Amino acid sequence: MLSVCFWGVRGSIPCPGRTTVEFGGNTSCLEILAGQRLVIVDLGTGARPFGDWFMRNRFNEGYRDIDIFITHTHWDHIMGFPMFSPLFVPGTNIRIRGPVSFNDDTLASIVGDQLSYRYWPVRQSELAARIEYEELKETTVDMGEGLTVTTKYLNHPILCLGYRFEYEGKSIVTAFDHEPFRNLFPTDPADPSYNEEAAYEGEAAAREENEKLLHFFNGADILIHDAQFTPEEFEKRRGWGHSSHEQAIDVACRAGVKKLILSHHDPNRTDEQLQALEEKYTSEGGSRPGPQIIMAREGARTEA
Repeated sequence: MLSVCFWGVRGSIPCPGRTTVEFGGNTSCLEILAGQRLVIVDLGTGARPFGDWFMRNRFNEGYRDIDIFITHTHWDHIMGFPMFSPLFVPGTNIRIRGPVSFNDDTLASIVGDQLSYRYWPVRQSELAARIEYEELKETTVDMGEGLTVTTKYLNHPILCLGYRFEYEGKSIVTAFDHEPFRNLFPTDPADPSYNEEAAYEGEAAAREENEKLLHFFNGADILIHDAQFTPEEFEKRRGWGHSSHEQAIDVACRAGVKKLILSHHDPNRTDEQLQALEEKYTSEGGSRPGPQIIMAREGARTEA
């Protein structure tokens, strides 16, 4: 069995309150279960409730190893780390993998330096768990026990990886934070900065990268995709590294995805607004071929 459970589904910043109860206000954290193998994607504030659940339900069953994949090191995807309770328990082995954008930084320093006295009362050197870090690029990792993880660069202001988890013929793919690739060069000959060769090469490069992502998503049983913006919001926020709901649905349809889960919700999006969007896309999905569409909710589990 390959399944995913959502512990945090928001982007940018946690947003607890009365208007976010149904869908949740924690930032990104996913639990993926492959048979008896447990993997975590991202350490947003959802890592705190997941860590508490893990200690109550898994640790006493003999589970001591936790594999964590970070999509990128923006704060909303790592800020739950200091409150991740397995860190403080002797005998816990934690492996954290992810990309880094700057040669003078390491994954250990970016994630671990949150545990320094200027930010937090406990230092990383004082933790009881054994922690290992591994920096990732585009690659495939054999996790053993039949589980493989393939990585793919996404389009975001810093290096960001999508992950494709495959187990017993099933697949779950994550793609947040991501904005469709586009040509960054002027295409209007009347533009003073226009260069015909650059415009042509920019268009070809964007098309090639978008095709690579279609291949990465191809036939996925579950695609969990960034859908932070409405189309109107996206037009005002191009370059921020996030997608609209329609862009996520379009790429899932073209890639032959079976189930699309829209996540990384905007922190200003209320339960009422998310419910209306979910009803809209679910209703539209019934009139055209394409994947089942679900809006990510904290606490929801679904199988591939």
